[in-house]
Amino acid sequence: MSTVDGIPGPEAPRSLGSRIGSLAIAFAIGLVYGTLGTVGHRHAWQVGDVTIPWGLVLGLVGVAALLVGIRLVAGGRAACAAAAIGIVAAVALFSLPGPGGSVLVAGGVVGTVWAVGPALIAVLVVAWPSLPSRDAARTSR
Repeated sequence: MSTVDGIPGPEAPRSLGSRIGSLAIAFAIGLVYGTLGTVGHRHAWQVGDVTIPWGLVLGLVGVAALLVGIRLVAGGRAACAAAAIGIVAAVALFSLPGPGGSVLVAGGVVGTVWAVGPALIAVLVVAWPSLPSRDAARTSR
């Protein structure tokens, strides 16, 4: 087991409980972010005749940042995929009509971009090839 100052390195074996816990936390974070993004994606500024959908832009940038961050910190695709599933599940759930018939993701360009955008970002981040670590690059020189 590789340790630096008593802290296990990324190649240290993790227990099954630790891996399941990481996936569950990533999924929960994805659900929370997907819910918050769905609620806030319709915010916009009106400047003259131009509408700036800052809620949509911030939501999509946040989805990308969250998934890239989880992929980098967790060191693999599994936790990133769990967070992505949570985000897409929240967006899909809140796209459905509620008991009163209202929806949070309305039809139109902004709603369509929010309904499809997080899933496309998730596919790109999860499928992006892994880069070699810096330690591997140094030892090959």
